[in-house]
Amino acid sequence: MASVVNQILAVTANNLRNVPQRWGISAVVVIGIAVTVAVLVSVLAMAAGFGKTLANTGRADRAIVLRGGSQSELASTMSRDNALTIIDAKGVRKSADGKAIASAEMVAIISLAQKNTGTKANVTLRGVGPEAFELRPEIKITAGRMFQPAVRELIVGKSAVTQFKGLELGRHLLFHDSEWTVVGVFETNGDSHESELMADSETVLSAYRRNLFQDVIAMLESPQAFDVFKDSLTTNPTLSVDVKRETEYYAEQSKQLNKLLFFVAYVVGGIMAVGAVFGALNTMYSAVSSRQLEIATLRAIGFGALPVVFSVFVEALILALIGGVLGALAAWIFFNGNSVNTLGANFTQIVFRLTVTPGLAMTGIVLACVIGAVGGLFPAIRAARLPIAAALRAG
Repeated sequence: MASVVNQILAVTANNLRNVPQRWGISAVVVIGIAVTVAVLVSVLAMAAGFGKTLANTGRADRAIVLRGGSQSELASTMSRDNALTIIDAKGVRKSADGKAIASAEMVAIISLAQKNTGTKANVTLRGVGPEAFELRPEIKITAGRMFQPAVRELIVGKSAVTQFKGLELGRHLLFHDSEWTVVGVFETNGDSHESELMADSETVLSAYRRNLFQDVIAMLESPQAFDVFKDSLTTNPTLSVDVKRETEYYAEQSKQLNKLLFFVAYVVGGIMAVGAVFGALNTMYSAVSSRQLEIATLRAIGFGALPVVFSVFVEALILALIGGVLGALAAWIFFNGNSVNTLGANFTQIVFRLTVTPGLAMTGIVLACVIGAVGGLFPAIRAARLPIAAALRAG
């Protein structure tokens, strides 16, 4: 047993020392696997970043109330009387002056040009009530000031400013036959509201000549108060509404796109992985062919088949591991933190950052090792089966 282990160590060490002499062949394996891992990790990073952005938007102690059967805010409408009934419901937290911390909101879509392409994209304009900023304490004005009620002023999310033209502080926007002034820039800890524009709800309703809200967002007395709040609304015969925790609502909104992104990642990554496996097979077969005299000589002087198999297999695994690490590192350097925008469930643009997590990097490296294992196994077996006499004569 000790003899076999010593042979394995000796042959493997000798093989790895000679890898630099086959750098061209080795580079093919490393580069092919690195590209595969980089693509897989970058697409998964897009899904992770999008999910993180929407997950950050919700809080367990906030609830969203939509018209019954509505799947999103844009599909919902709500009368003023119904909005007031919801705001006065049991379970809603009160402010220091006794007002319910809730906001009846009007949501509209405007079209803005993207900075990187110049093409038009849909952006959410959210009209909010006077309690909206106590309702959402995560909103922080980072430049300028808050908008004033009854004046056509708005504040814009930090992410929207980076992606769309004409949203800089002091700029004027023309939409729906009215002119609005950007008076402030805000951030919300990287959630989806940073892709929006916000203004006074009554002013937005007036500009759009509407009298219906889309939904009501309410701060609950506690996360446990949700059932009390929901029951008070769903048992009210004057209302037909769907009540959801904010976290639940945004999880539903992200579900379809997340599925699509993961599907693309694994289909594209899978196709590239198959190509990388064949590339590794061809490369390792070439490496075995170039070493057939060396392998035959080792076999002739008494080395067994197992050390030869192990040495070729380890070489393939190490090359794959190097490729996997380089691919994961490239994805992190070139993609992690990059801002991109994509359509949300409401067909509006949501700006988010690609997020390359350690878990995603490890997924890519594991895939690389699998490719290396499959790509090295059969050439390793072939190396062990080389006829000694024929290989020595050919050499």
